[in-house]
Amino acid sequence: MCPLDWGIGHASRCVPIVNALRMQGWNVIVAADGRPYEFYRYEYPKQELLRFPGVEIRYPKGNSMILAMAARVPRLVAGLRDEHNLLKKLVIETGANLVISDNRYGCWHPHVKSVFMTHQLNIMMPSGFEFASSLLKRINYSFIRKFDECWIPDSEDEGGLSGRLSHCLRLPDHCHFIGPLSRLSAPLPEPAALPCPAAEIFVLLSGPEPQRSILETMLIDQLRTTSHTAIIAGGRTESDETMIIDGRIKLFARLGSDLVKYYIQKSDHVICRSGYSTLMDLAALGKTAILIPTPGQTEQEYLALRLSKMNVHYSVAQEEFQLSEALSESKGYKGLMVQNDYMVLNQRLKRLYHQAMAFRAR
Repeated sequence: MCPLDWGIGHASRCVPIVNALRMQGWNVIVAADGRPYEFYRYEYPKQELLRFPGVEIRYPKGNSMILAMAARVPRLVAGLRDEHNLLKKLVIETGANLVISDNRYGCWHPHVKSVFMTHQLNIMMPSGFEFASSLLKRINYSFIRKFDECWIPDSEDEGGLSGRLSHCLRLPDHCHFIGPLSRLSAPLPEPAALPCPAAEIFVLLSGPEPQRSILETMLIDQLRTTSHTAIIAGGRTESDETMIIDGRIKLFARLGSDLVKYYIQKSDHVICRSGYSTLMDLAALGKTAILIPTPGQTEQEYLALRLSKMNVHYSVAQEEFQLSEALSESKGYKGLMVQNDYMVLNQRLKRLYHQAMAFRAR
């Protein structure tokens, strides 16, 4: 299992797949780096982990995401080559029969069943760059076709949760919708001990730096001018830091999935990014939220706008965010409940198991 290491969203949404693999008797190895590695080390202390470095990406402080990414193209290409070569070594060392990659384009193997998972078949381009969409889509498909299967973590009908990101006019033939994935969808025991009581506001931070820290600082500054109680889950899985601010604001560098689920359900308001993994978590619980897209990240901006128009979540740009206004304006949004029985996922895994065993017997 190889999740992308840009924040912890890709790692967290792989949890149902790891659980399903274990239930079917697979020996699971998670190959990750950075915060995803620390996420699994914290959530699954007995899980076999391997350090698997990826291409380090830091989001710009402004909105020039497309220009920042374009400048890193040579580094990204070299990183994919290194990633692919390292994966081939890991397959030999571990004897792996199956590779599942969450948005890591270099994690395919010519002689081992390889699965690519993504919700972005159609990569959104910012205003002024729409002319490049068709070319980028063809490039994206050319990488995806190197894998034996492509899994889309969404439902197939009515645009699903991801809308135009994955509900394209024509998909590669090996694509399969497996339903939305959430670490919070499985029954989790209520936390045995709470680090603090539930608060009015629960903030769930995620994503790469520096934008994660920028939003954290902005929210704390605005919370301090109010009388609201708040709990902030910082998304920094490498740290155990906790902090109490003005007696009303509790900041935790990281929280386990059981606590995240508990605080989402018990809070009056949830504030978070509009990353797809976070949206799947909200949908698994039927909870509405105030969405603040990462500046310049067109995928998050598209998802936030789409769900706002559907009256699911209130959305506001980071540079326009005012806490009191957002709390008031978010009233009346209905949220969205989406459940997944994981039947398709389990069927795909069983099929891959038999194919892998047949290939190994040759």
